[in-house]
Amino acid sequence: MPKKARPYSRYAKDAAALLGQLIHKARIERKMTAEELASRAGLSRGLLRRIENGDLGCTLGAVFEAAAVAGVPLFDNDERTLTSALAANSAVMKLLPKSVRMSPETVDDDF
Repeated sequence: MPKKARPYSRYAKDAAALLGQLIHKARIERKMTAEELASRAGLSRGLLRRIENGDLGCTLGAVFEAAAVAGVPLFDNDERTLTSALAANSAVMKLLPKSVRMSPETVDDDF
């Protein structure tokens, strides 16, 4: 049975294509071959090609690792800033509820 294609928004498609292009551009600027980048990132050559083509079926970890090895900044270049932002966000996440539930039906108490 063939796998059903997952629908993606135009925004997600464009973002994946842009990130793939940035990784490809950074690889070329650093004079790295695709095989070299794939090897350093622990990826197959085919997976790197899919990442550079903006394929949304690639795992997030593989895309982030390819970007890190190629030198594409994802959030902030400074590791300390990224670490402090992660810590601040983690503190906020602890205050949020673990799950979101639908509110129960309103009770009709009009007698």
